[in-house]
Amino acid sequence: MKNKKFRFNSVYCAMLIAASVGAQAEEVDSVDGNSAETAVEVIQVKGIRSSLTKSAQTKRYSDGVVDAISAEDIGKLPDTNLAESLQRIAGVSIDRANNEGNKVTVRGFGPEFNLVTLNGRQMPNSSALQSEGVSRSFNFREIAAESVSGVNVYKTGKADITSGGIGATIDITTARPFDYDGFKAFVSAKGIYDTSVEEGDSVTPEVSGMISQTFADDKVGFLLSASHSERDSHTDIVGTDGWVRNRSRDNVDLSAIDTNKNPEQAIWTPWTAKTEHLDTERTRQNAQAVLQIQPVDSVVATVDYTISRFEETSYTNRSAFWFDNPSGSANANGTLWNPRDQDDELNFWAWEYYQEKENDSLGLNIEWQATDTLSFELDVHDSTSESNPDGQTAETLANLKNPSGSVALIGADFIGDIPKIIVDDSNLPGGAYNKDNIVSDLYQKRGYSMENNVKQYRFSGTWENAAADSALTKINFGVMNTDYTIDTRLSEVFSFVDVPLNGLDLGFIPLGDTADQFPGANQLFPYISQYDVNQFIDIVKNEGLFAEPNIKTNGVNEETFAAYLSFDFDTDFNDMPVKMNVGVRYEDTDVTAYSVQNGIIAMNYRHAQELRPVYDDTATADELSGSYTRILPNFDFNMSVTDEIVTRFSYSRTLSRAGVSAMFPATNVSARPGGPFNASQGNPNLLPITSDNFDLSLEWYFDDGSFASAGYFKKYVENFIGAGTENRSINDVNGQPLTDPSVNPRASCPDASDTPNPDCLGTATDPVITWEVATPDNLQNREVDGWEFNAQYMFGDSGFGTVANYTLVNSDESFDPYNFDQTIALTGLSDSGNLVAFYENYGFQARVAYNWRDEFLLALGNEPTFTEAYGQLDMSLSYDINEMLTVSLDGINLTDETVRRYGRFEEQLLAAEQYGPRYTIGISAKF
Repeated sequence: MKNKKFRFNSVYCAMLIAASVGAQAEEVDSVDGNSAETAVEVIQVKGIRSSLTKSAQTKRYSDGVVDAISAEDIGKLPDTNLAESLQRIAGVSIDRANNEGNKVTVRGFGPEFNLVTLNGRQMPNSSALQSEGVSRSFNFREIAAESVSGVNVYKTGKADITSGGIGATIDITTARPFDYDGFKAFVSAKGIYDTSVEEGDSVTPEVSGMISQTFADDKVGFLLSASHSERDSHTDIVGTDGWVRNRSRDNVDLSAIDTNKNPEQAIWTPWTAKTEHLDTERTRQNAQAVLQIQPVDSVVATVDYTISRFEETSYTNRSAFWFDNPSGSANANGTLWNPRDQDDELNFWAWEYYQEKENDSLGLNIEWQATDTLSFELDVHDSTSESNPDGQTAETLANLKNPSGSVALIGADFIGDIPKIIVDDSNLPGGAYNKDNIVSDLYQKRGYSMENNVKQYRFSGTWENAAADSALTKINFGVMNTDYTIDTRLSEVFSFVDVPLNGLDLGFIPLGDTADQFPGANQLFPYISQYDVNQFIDIVKNEGLFAEPNIKTNGVNEETFAAYLSFDFDTDFNDMPVKMNVGVRYEDTDVTAYSVQNGIIAMNYRHAQELRPVYDDTATADELSGSYTRILPNFDFNMSVTDEIVTRFSYSRTLSRAGVSAMFPATNVSARPGGPFNASQGNPNLLPITSDNFDLSLEWYFDDGSFASAGYFKKYVENFIGAGTENRSINDVNGQPLTDPSVNPRASCPDASDTPNPDCLGTATDPVITWEVATPDNLQNREVDGWEFNAQYMFGDSGFGTVANYTLVNSDESFDPYNFDQTIALTGLSDSGNLVAFYENYGFQARVAYNWRDEFLLALGNEPTFTEAYGQLDMSLSYDINEMLTVSLDGINLTDETVRRYGRFEEQLLAAEQYGPRYTIGISAKF
């Protein structure tokens, strides 16, 4: 079952060497008590204190509000995962998948509102799973922390910074050979010990390294870095596939509903109750080659090629049941907390998730110091991200079950953190888990093949004013063009099947310690089913029942031309040094979106739980377009009140562009007999979300590397995108409204055949379906404000130090669980905090870090998804054996914290997930 496609042999090629990071000299602005001057301060980026000192310097001397992370040494970022490092910054919080940080939220704005760049360049992104959708947001799981030399988080906009992030623009930097003098090399080997593993290897390898050399009197330099990482893991999941409003009300006791809050007496019932095991194997490879040439003293040319390869396969087995027409009692909120179904059956699911991503970026950068005061820079790159490029289906699933109606009673009590499962299978000889009492039910294959390409050029210049008596120090100018293209191919096939199971290797394992960190884990399903979904698919194919997939093709091309101009000023006010940056950015964007899909002939009453659209054989293309222009000004002001105290004010206008899938013109339908009847259609004429941002802060730098700060921010956000809904009919290929054949079914229906039975198709005499059609639109404005508090302190020469920060975020409108018309809410909005203690002396380094994030809205669809408050304790230890060799030990989630997600109310459990701690032990060498 294990996929060894990317496994390297014994030495793992020594990996050529990976992830360049390193010590380098940095030019920073130094301010004395009387004047603002530029000085050169060399900071050796080695060790925790040096890294934090450099980050503090970046914060102090930046225009606007900028926070930074710097590598502690070559190949050593503070955490084993880049997202885990970012969450240590005030105002930055993360979401986790499989016990690993993957996407970031900044100042309450989720991943789609933040732009991630690599060395200043906008990077493409692709995904294969429908659950992830089509996203602009970068997933930090795909890049190794060893390949990063630093990260700058720009929380305020600047004219010369690529637009796209309302929360922040996050720039990841990697090293170049001219960063070093002569020869530099690094190699590291680690073992990842994941305590959760049940299938696969508990210890997996991670190797990385870098080699850099300059030649010809340092006029030519070459750097090569690479990393290879494997990880196996296991997750326990308990929950449901969702909660639906006002389904199956007839058998529900409504007397406990609080009509003051819920006057409509709306109720929510769960689709399912489930317990599952998820086993994952992942391989990640990163590499970068950089060539630098300085043909004359005034010109430096850099060519770089960056790749990443990411492959992840997960296997899930699940015991569950489906609530078709539950009875029970609603609580005060309207939640059916004790659903019961009589004469039902258990379901036994198997899943395979497969993602393969290939990211490639080729770039050219030329810097030219034309005169003593005038310099130019040209930067060009062509970058592509592809998911599942070989066309392999991202998601394959199958379900087995007991014969319909054979289980006397199924039920669940949704009280506490996880539900209590109730099954009465006394009607079945041998019980529900006896193989003789299990039959086939359905299979499904679905997922994206996606390609995202970004072609971008930027030509910029800087003029430095040589006049000593002028407040104007610099004029910055430039133009940029970004051609963003994404093409998606969604493949879907779904079918109920009746096939023999005698050739299927089916078994059951006891629940054991599944989800044992949650109270009530002993009241779940007693067994988890075990079988291979691909083996089941082979049986379906051998029986000649495998159906052809439905293909949907969509794409967007977005071309943006930008021009900017900014001015830097240095002056005094009452003998206090003042720095200002004033700039404006102009952007013009043209959008074209297309969809290719087959027309719908009619709705087919195929199954008691399914109304399926039947498509014709002719694919037609639909194309829509839109455009917009925006002016983005910025003003940054900071004043050194004393040698130690800095005040800062910033104003900027920033934007985030509409989600890609929201612009596809295609109409998609989803229906069940009796409803709901849902449909959606995209809108390529969406305007960008814009924000006017105000920042005010007071910062006290009282010692080298030690500071305290307090900052207030306010954002006025316009054109939030939500789903405007319309109840209307949808026409078939002949221009007639689609109808519902399940209301007055013919005698032969439903018919589960993959070949539609004409008697089961909707006709003109059947009731016309009224669809709830959701179309994204710019609907509302929002205000968001908050406070960021920072403290960083080095205890003299003792080696001890601490970092603490806390962020408070508020919005003028929060999610109202009883407002059923609310289609807009700010996802990711939550308070967060960090507390870090460290020691560094005599070659020994130790760090303990605790990160906490309050509950937040993860997603808003037909029903919301919330993530409960979460805190995690991590640690890092290392020892320098000598100047060359270092050994290290890192620990993630030391206290085995769990994640719980719920729906509209806390009792509406969606997923309770348990991962276990993870440790990494390694040795590294520098040359």
